[in-house]
Amino acid sequence: MDIFLNTIGAVNDKTRVEILHFIDKYKEVCVCDIENSFDMIQSRISRHLKILKDAGFLKVERRGRWAHYSIRTPLDEFRQSILKEINSLGIVLPILKKGCKSE
Repeated sequence: MDIFLNTIGAVNDKTRVEILHFIDKYKEVCVCDIENSFDMIQSRISRHLKILKDAGFLKVERRGRWAHYSIRTPLDEFRQSILKEINSLGIVLPILKKGCKSE
């Protein structure tokens, strides 16, 4: 039950749904790219990413000082169905703005 509620709670926020859809669309993005594309401060982005990671949607790979996020694989059927539903919503995403300064 806790896993279910944690997963549902993670996607019960417009910004997190947009970030999740953004990562799914671009496959792998650096936290700095998300920060620049969504025009949000790093601490706010990191909080949203932590919630999505803890809910089982994301994997993170550190490269130097930057964290790169992608959709976790394999993804269970429940989370796959959530992603499929998010992809069908017609969300207008910001354009990917690369923003890392010297990886």
